[in-house]
Amino acid sequence: MTLSFHSLGLSEARVRHLEKVGFTVPTAIQTQAIPHLLSGRDVVGQAQTGTGKTAAFSLPILERINLNNGAVQALILTPTRELAIQVYQSIRAFNHDKRLHVLPIYGGQSIDIQIRRLQRGSQIVVGTPGRVLDLLNRGDLRLDQLNWIVLDEADEMLNMGFIQDVEKILSQAPAERQTAFFSATMDPSIRELAAKFLRSPVTVTVEQPKAAPARINQVAYIVPRGWTKARALQPILEMEDPESALIFVRTRKAAAELTRQLQAAGHSVDEYHGDLSQSQRERLLLRFRQRQVRWVVATDIAARGLHVEDLTHVINYDLPDSAESYVHRIGRTGRAGKEGTAISIIHPLDKRKLRDIERHIRQRLEIGTIPTRAEIEARHLQKLQDRLRETLSSERIASFLPIVAQLSEEIEPHMIAAAALQMAYDQTRPTWMRLEPNYEEVPVDEPRSSRSYPSKSKPIKRKAPVSS
Repeated sequence: MTLSFHSLGLSEARVRHLEKVGFTVPTAIQTQAIPHLLSGRDVVGQAQTGTGKTAAFSLPILERINLNNGAVQALILTPTRELAIQVYQSIRAFNHDKRLHVLPIYGGQSIDIQIRRLQRGSQIVVGTPGRVLDLLNRGDLRLDQLNWIVLDEADEMLNMGFIQDVEKILSQAPAERQTAFFSATMDPSIRELAAKFLRSPVTVTVEQPKAAPARINQVAYIVPRGWTKARALQPILEMEDPESALIFVRTRKAAAELTRQLQAAGHSVDEYHGDLSQSQRERLLLRFRQRQVRWVVATDIAARGLHVEDLTHVINYDLPDSAESYVHRIGRTGRAGKEGTAISIIHPLDKRKLRDIERHIRQRLEIGTIPTRAEIEARHLQKLQDRLRETLSSERIASFLPIVAQLSEEIEPHMIAAAALQMAYDQTRPTWMRLEPNYEEVPVDEPRSSRSYPSKSKPIKRKAPVSS
């Protein structure tokens, strides 16, 4: 039996909002931790990055926070400013009440701006230990009404040398509070810290799921500055030309919008989401399996019952919120010993999620470059040459020879052949390229060759595209 957020004890209004933003089924860490945190217990959670820890600790806080009180009631400590921003953005997505104010505080941003925002009132503060301690020492951050404190990625925090800052912050928090530690590992220093600052904590553990299958070619494309995801996706699809693809988006609205854009560009694509009736779903599934529709844009919840043999591509138009979901999504391709391709469209704000996924699957994703107009046209010309060679060996070609003979009395044969090829190419040329004659190619602005992550398996190499 599949659990729901409602069965974990969250309010009806919260569950409806979560469904609206694409959260329908809790992850393992959420299933275990949320009921304990809602009941007021201290929690030590052991789970890998990317398993949905942020929702596990923030949803119970959101359920119980006093929105009529502008004082700081919850403090979430993170090891880096990137994670602080990610947690801040996630909490804002989980929230549906405008009375809630969340404030990220970290080094590198003006402390005066952060002080002014604290003075205006923020019920939840997400910050790095150094900046939090600095604001505490100045007296601008007050914890006298604090009810919850969370250490996110506690092991990384301690590895980065924040142990003394963390202890000082925990010591200044009220004794009557609820505390949660979340960590990928539970080495002695974490256990010692928990024993010192937590009260009879319950421990929840989530095992590391299996890594992504090696037969799936995984590649990520960073959306260039000034571009939309849809604009970046078009040339990628033209270059890849998937035989059959599932394109994952977060919401039903996004599914409808992206489907409309791809259909307008001349692609064989349809949408699959929770608003469809059972009969509509069955008809679409039949058309997809029979290749009457090549691509389907789907939300996670709808795609659970959508299984297609020989699926060539999975495309993450929107990254999932947990690495577990990423592995589950891309596992739909590359089955029965066949190779598959998993493509992820990464907005610059999603780079933290990308790193979480890479750590989770224990390999680095190849970073692709958005194909240029010249590369796409070269690919289409190559395909046209391939089709021409096949046609030259067919029997039907004889019926066109009299036309060529007649035209040859006025025009040189090679000009006739070139004109026929141009007609054929113009009919198959990507619609969006015809509609956008001033298509500009913007380079990806951040090389990643210098990144280094621990890896237990070699990165997957992607096949080079066919070119002329």
